[in-house]
Amino acid sequence: MSRRIERINRLIQRELGKIIQKEIDFPEHILVTITRVETSPDLMQAKIFVSFIPETKDSYYLSILNKNLPFLQRKVGESLHIKVTPKIKFIEEQKTKEAAKIEELLEEIKRR
Repeated sequence: MSRRIERINRLIQRELGKIIQKEIDFPEHILVTITRVETSPDLMQAKIFVSFIPETKDSYYLSILNKNLPFLQRKVGESLHIKVTPKIKFIEEQKTKEAAKIEELLEEIKRR
């Protein structure tokens, strides 16, 4: 991955995180985290991986983000000042769940 793409990924992650925190109404006590961003080399698409705490209604929280996708897309475009704003796609992060499961198994082994 080129340095330019890495820089754009970090920039999208930071700006989108700020926008979500300030502009999107989630229920109280919900933590939304953008875990990583993967932008295509042609800058046309960006996969935004998100996780939610608590994890009880992940699909509901993801639907809130998808409902606000046009607004978020526009705000990211305004804040980035690049020629082409990547088309955003939100994806529920699975790696954090897998890591938590592994951590839980290691703790169980440790207790034995």
